[in-house]
Amino acid sequence: MPKEQGTKPIAQNKKARHDYHIEDTWEAGMVLMGTEVKSLRLGRASLVDGFAEVDGGEVWLHGVHIPEYSQGTWTNHAARRRRKLLLNRAEISKIEKKIGDKGYTLVPLSLYFKDGRAKVEIALARGKKHYDKRHAIAERQANREKEQAVQRRLKGMRD
Repeated sequence: MPKEQGTKPIAQNKKARHDYHIEDTWEAGMVLMGTEVKSLRLGRASLVDGFAEVDGGEVWLHGVHIPEYSQGTWTNHAARRRRKLLLNRAEISKIEKKIGDKGYTLVPLSLYFKDGRAKVEIALARGKKHYDKRHAIAERQANREKEQAVQRRLKGMRD
């Protein structure tokens, strides 16, 4: 049987980019149970309430919802259990140092399969203020209107 190649997205946390300023990102492996992997292969997961923390020199992912596998038996997993993330020692110490600063947190951005292994992209993030969010929305709207105006103008030139 050939080995899987490339990346297959499972879940995105779009709200994280809206609610936080993303400073730095890391790709981490995850320690999973068999039924969790099968559930992920069905493309079922939610990162919305997820966060990560450093505890005892290890990074743990909390609040990520991977629903129970429908064909699972008594060996099925808990949907919101904490999961260990696999990072090297240098990355963990760098994260630990940065997260000590006030206002920083670790949030998951995406969950995907890379060459057949489940990976999560975590980010060091600082929370946005309410006015920052409004400014980002206004900027996005202005860019959208600008693009539409350019498209209308190009269409008018072709006609």
